[in-house]
Amino acid sequence: MDLLDLLKRPEGKTLEFKRDLSSPNGALRTLVAFANTAGGTLLIGVEDATRHVRGVRDPLDLEERLASLISDSIVPRLVPDLEILPWRRMHLLAVQVYPSPGRPHYLKGEGIESGVYVRVGSTNRRADRELIDELGRFARGETFDEQAMPELDSEAVDFRAASESFASVRKLRRGDLETLHLVTTYQGGKVPTVGGVLLFGKDRARLFPDAWVQAGRFDGSDKSRIRDQIAIRSPLPNAAEAAIAFVRKHGELGAEIGAVRRKDRWNLPPVAVREAIINALVHTDYAQRGAPIRLSIFDDRLEVENPGLLLFGLTLSDLQQGISKLRNRVIGRVFHELGLIEQWGSGIQRMTTACVDAGLAPPVLEEIGTRFRVTLRFARSGTPVVDAVDQAILDALADKKGRSTHELSQAVGLTSRGTRTRLVKLVERGLVREVGTSPQDPRRRYFLARSL
Repeated sequence: MDLLDLLKRPEGKTLEFKRDLSSPNGALRTLVAFANTAGGTLLIGVEDATRHVRGVRDPLDLEERLASLISDSIVPRLVPDLEILPWRRMHLLAVQVYPSPGRPHYLKGEGIESGVYVRVGSTNRRADRELIDELGRFARGETFDEQAMPELDSEAVDFRAASESFASVRKLRRGDLETLHLVTTYQGGKVPTVGGVLLFGKDRARLFPDAWVQAGRFDGSDKSRIRDQIAIRSPLPNAAEAAIAFVRKHGELGAEIGAVRRKDRWNLPPVAVREAIINALVHTDYAQRGAPIRLSIFDDRLEVENPGLLLFGLTLSDLQQGISKLRNRVIGRVFHELGLIEQWGSGIQRMTTACVDAGLAPPVLEEIGTRFRVTLRFARSGTPVVDAVDQAILDALADKKGRSTHELSQAVGLTSRGTRTRLVKLVERGLVREVGTSPQDPRRRYFLARSL
């Protein structure tokens, strides 16, 4: 264990400092929270506020005492690694906990109803009943949206709505509802799954009243003045498109003031907006009650916030490295078949790449309470990254007259197919705008989305 590396890091989801063990309950709650969430290290002998290293007295006795406390106080049994670390003329005690397959762990003295804790940022949070249930499902390898709803029959899933969503992909057959796990067998009969109802349920709004998107455009940088708002209550695949359309409606909010006239520009690359919204719909904890998915547009940023902590075992740095776990397998499978998800685990990296390539700051990822938030900021932190071919395309569009794919291919010396591939990526990054009736429109033309 690298002590110097630990001391250089701030407290967070996987690290906490304690001056001593004079109040052991706080340390035990931290160990329970680490085991239930993403693991972590408790370092005893360091002041948590100042990070001054004070060391511990009688480290061998402290190690034995803490081992006994852990054994006697935490259920199911937790076996962390305890290590005495030398530091100059003193010693510290490090306790390393790994994400546990035995979740949920809890403090025996507080009981399972009130003694389960999870880690949120640098704090320990007492888990409510919904979160305790999710810990149990995760330990069993189950997801909430795979659960059967035996109080309903299979007709609770709207086959017509599902067929319309799949129309552009393939013809949906009744048997596909079971293959997609929208319905399942329960005690000899066919019943819908939670995912089936969330995606295409006829009575979805009553059964899951918080499974909708609240979208708003606010003046300024807070929510004191609202300019426009919409409640998106359509089936989840349609809700994704409606939410993206709302952002597009308010997408030309930035401006560059030139010598002659104001030039409107897109604030965010469309691919980043799309990934943020799809990520929220697929990874929401729909077992939580009390608040919908929220999409908030301010003068300086877009926030997309969904109920649910990161799935257990994950950290924010894991997401940035492309490590992902799917919270809702049924919803994820359907979104993947519909082409709304391109590659598992790539959403955050695609968002980051799109923003950086467009000269924007990377997305800000946060756990706030029991919710997850992605913030995309409009302010440009650099020049968009383009290679020589992309720059040639942008130069060819500089006269603002618009060009077809064929015209651009002649201008830059690529095949029409190669030019089209380049244009798709430039449109995703928000550098080029496509005007036409559809991606298949042979008369579609391309324009600069903003001045570079």
